[in-house]
Amino acid sequence: MTLSRRNFVRLVAGTGAMAAMGQLGRTSAMAAPNGNYRAMVGVFLFGGNDSWNMVIPTDARHAAYLAARGSVGIKAPALTPLTNAAYALHPSMAALRPLWDEGSLALVLNAGTLFAPLTKSTYQSRPDLRPTNLMSHSDEQAHWQGLRARDVSIDGFMGRMADRMAATGTPSMISLAGSNLATIGRTSSALVLPSTGTIARSGYATGGSAANQAKNAAIDALANGAGYGAMTEATARDIVGSYGQANTANTIISATSAIDGYFVNPTTGAALTSDVARQLMRVARMIAARSTLGHDRQTFLVSQGGYDNHSGQVNGGNNDTGTHANLLADLAMALAGFHRAMQSIGMGENVTAFTMSDFGRTFKGNAQNGTDHAWGGNHLVVGGNVAPGGIFGAYPDPVIGGANDVSNEGRFVPAVSQEEYIGAIARWHGVSDADMPYVFPNWSTWSTGGRGPLGLFRA
Repeated sequence: MTLSRRNFVRLVAGTGAMAAMGQLGRTSAMAAPNGNYRAMVGVFLFGGNDSWNMVIPTDARHAAYLAARGSVGIKAPALTPLTNAAYALHPSMAALRPLWDEGSLALVLNAGTLFAPLTKSTYQSRPDLRPTNLMSHSDEQAHWQGLRARDVSIDGFMGRMADRMAATGTPSMISLAGSNLATIGRTSSALVLPSTGTIARSGYATGGSAANQAKNAAIDALANGAGYGAMTEATARDIVGSYGQANTANTIISATSAIDGYFVNPTTGAALTSDVARQLMRVARMIAARSTLGHDRQTFLVSQGGYDNHSGQVNGGNNDTGTHANLLADLAMALAGFHRAMQSIGMGENVTAFTMSDFGRTFKGNAQNGTDHAWGGNHLVVGGNVAPGGIFGAYPDPVIGGANDVSNEGRFVPAVSQEEYIGAIARWHGVSDADMPYVFPNWSTWSTGGRGPLGLFRA
């Protein structure tokens, strides 16, 4: 395969810290954002979140829920009920109830990877319509981030958004979750920031030992070498220019900010220390610096791991505590703190955070007080512009082996596709109708026949 100069430079500049600082360097000198600023923050829950215990029905379905969930079911008195809704959150997610009450939290029920609309019957009779390698962590993560349910993805939906939106604005794409498929574009790369510490030119510090000085001199010589050819010169300029942006990024992500005061445990007042909270705190700082950076659209990816709970998901006999409860408590407090921070800078209605995960878990708990890999699951959308009291999608028939279960363990066919879910957020973010097929390769399937983006936001 012939590698063009553009793609070669993109390949070199799209690696590690160089991509991180290069993205900042390309945007920091641009014009200040207009009043139409918006940011979307994807929160990927790695491992497969048991979202059936994150959003739980409280009406007559709760009895069927308990009967089917078995070892992992949570009894009604422990739940966090949502006002004027037939659903509750996990007991450990009480920090999000005030957001629901003020109309800043929406629920998306039974969303997942879909190539085409499926029922249990078509799932069984048409294997060619199923996403490939269902219930595989790596494949389903790629399906969520690349949005190609039956093909290999080499780029992701956030990257493709940045590709197209760069023509009409000053977008940025920033990952606190490391290098992930979602943030790879065809012409765009992400600014990759650490959740702790700062970006450093490791091993190439000015001064110091003779070895460090030699390394520093060598890279400077490469950058200044006019006789090495156009491709080498372009690559060198990207490398050195990228490192030169570290000070700007470091100043923003490491400075103490009034925003930090919102990332606290609402019960104890103690500062949040979870990794997802640290990531969202840095996202908040980057949003607060949007005018300095010249961004009118910002796209962020953060993550939380630890959701692959085949055993020990709950403490036997006390199912509202355990590993899963701790994860959801950290997530809820981090999301609540982040939203309050956005409100404090007047950006509550301009920022939307939303969850993704590999897949849902089996509705039926296993003998180890855990759950196994499944398919559809529930998700949260947080932001001041969401439809108040919004509940989208359809909760599945909770009967094991029932109308929506493609197994005898509670693996439910999704009612909502990723395109319908994330597509709604992309449109709100500013992706034009003309660009939706580029960002969502299977858009034509989900924008016809009565299907389309969910009505997640206020008109």
